[in-house]
Amino acid sequence: MEKPQWPVLAREYVVESKYLRLRKDAVEIPGTGRSDFYVRESDGFIIVFALTPDERVVAVHQYRYGIDRITLELPAGTIESSEDPLRCAKRELAEETGYAAERWEALISAPSDPVRSPSIMHAYIAYDARQVEDPHPDDGEVVETALVPLSDWLERTRRGELGSVPSVAATYAALERLGRLS
Repeated sequence: MEKPQWPVLAREYVVESKYLRLRKDAVEIPGTGRSDFYVRESDGFIIVFALTPDERVVAVHQYRYGIDRITLELPAGTIESSEDPLRCAKRELAEETGYAAERWEALISAPSDPVRSPSIMHAYIAYDARQVEDPHPDDGEVVETALVPLSDWLERTRRGELGSVPSVAATYAALERLGRLS
């Protein structure tokens, strides 16, 4: 398939804040006419599947305003402008949980919502994670560290207990890497 050429007729920013930059693009789609697309601009985000030496997954319980409940998720965060994704992963793991790891591997990088955003999700696995400091989450984050036995994590994922699709995707990538999908 050849990439279509859709000329941008107009572009305006409808939201510009610290947490969200949303633009409206009016484009001409050949054969069908004008259409508006709303694009959430983002440098992407990371998500970390951190595993302790005694095989516990370092997770977080986190309040999520959009669904108005506390979720169980893997540590994750937004990549700051021009930040290396692995550096962001290490920073976010420390901020949200106080954990650090010496050995890291990239798991998967993929578009997170290609209909509405150019954002790329970068998932990593961190081995032998240890708590080295107290968590220091960003303003507006309400998080609590949860250590879940690796032996329970897949079943909890299958039961739908994880609160985000990126946590599910990173889980399956990590468990495949670890040879634990059974």
